[in-house]
Amino acid sequence: MLDVTPLQTAVDALADRLRALPQSALRRGAAAEGLALARELAARAQLIERPGERPVELPDAGMFAAGDQVAVAGHDLVEALRTAAAGGEADAKAAPAAHLAEALRRVRDAAQSEAMTRSARM
Repeated sequence: MLDVTPLQTAVDALADRLRALPQSALRRGAAAEGLALARELAARAQLIERPGERPVELPDAGMFAAGDQVAVAGHDLVEALRTAAAGGEADAKAAPAAHLAEALRRVRDAAQSEAMTRSARM
């Protein structure tokens, strides 16, 4: 069984952090970085759920929605990973583990980025 708890925890923490940032910090780049990450997570989920189809880009819902977009896209990816890992053969289960590792790395990198770190201090 694939343990997606670390990804879900990291996504929730980052989403909460984005939601708590002041408008000035969101304008300085945290919102754009959050949206970029949400788009990446959403694309990963779509590729797992519908292999071979081109992912639909997550729209920009505005800087105040960046945290919510990270949360929704991250939770969608968590569920896609759970579903993919639960079915299929052993070779097919390796792909969700690779997606999980890369997604977790990206979320942690985003949480440590200059925009998020600088913004959180202000």
